[in-house]
Amino acid sequence: MSDVAAIKNLVVKHQELKKEIAKVIIGQEEVVDQLLLSIYTGGHSLLIGVPGLAKTLMVNTISMALGLNFKRIQFTPDLMPSDILGSEVLDQNRNFKFIKGPVFANIILADEINRTPPKTQAALLEAMQERSVTIAGNSYKLDEPYFVLATQNPIEQEGTYPLPEAQLDRFMFAMELQYPSVEEEIRVVKATTSDTQQKITPMFTAAEILEIQHLVRRIPVPDKVVEYAVELVNSTRPKIEGASNFVKQYLDWGAGPRASQNLILAAKAHAAVNGKFSPDIEDVKAVAMGILRHRIIKNYKAEAEGISETDIIEKLM
Repeated sequence: MSDVAAIKNLVVKHQELKKEIAKVIIGQEEVVDQLLLSIYTGGHSLLIGVPGLAKTLMVNTISMALGLNFKRIQFTPDLMPSDILGSEVLDQNRNFKFIKGPVFANIILADEINRTPPKTQAALLEAMQERSVTIAGNSYKLDEPYFVLATQNPIEQEGTYPLPEAQLDRFMFAMELQYPSVEEEIRVVKATTSDTQQKITPMFTAAEILEIQHLVRRIPVPDKVVEYAVELVNSTRPKIEGASNFVKQYLDWGAGPRASQNLILAAKAHAAVNGKFSPDIEDVKAVAMGILRHRIIKNYKAEAEGISETDIIEKLM
């Protein structure tokens, strides 16, 4: 199949996939779109929202609709690295045998990832970046495709361990889930208080997801689009020569080069699912909020004046 035909096929399958997910997930269309873009590009995502917004259900539903293996890890203060990676044990012949942990799956839901100490948070870093884990000097490859979809509760911050910037930067998207509208909440209540259950039909296989990831990387990008993405990321850096007064006034740190890479990858996927054979600047703008939001660090002045990361990014665009 040619790349042109593959993109046309992706457009159809993508719409069918969204309809399948919508059987269970009501509303949150923008979040679902960004989650699917991260999957089409092989990226990880961080979902930020208060309890009860169906974060866990959303990830579980997407994994079923994609036909991928899914594991959920509830992060708690007493969770140890071996609890998620696995450990070596002595078998009946007194030989060491490696027992795989829940990190060995296609989609990992890291529920409330900021509730566990940095030592356990860091255990995910190698898995997220290298797609492998190292136990007792032995390296074990993870199954492809591999995604970490983490959730974070923004309300209860007592006893939490904020994610370090290095780990936040590994997440392609950071998405803020909003409360449903009244109409959507009525539909949610009706759907979840009845005795009927929606059956999710798998729309893809693991091999098809991997092929989509390769397809997205083969999509050509005009130089002007790459330049716009890099200039947008560069404009968030207050400590470089030529930084705007606005950025110097409200930001301590800007986004790094991984943001530019993710902007282009996500713009390619956004163009593909909309039937375009090459991304333009509008595709970059469409994905910029979720990619830059968690990569810029506001200063005390922005906090005092109630200026959010969203406000800053919109101003820069």
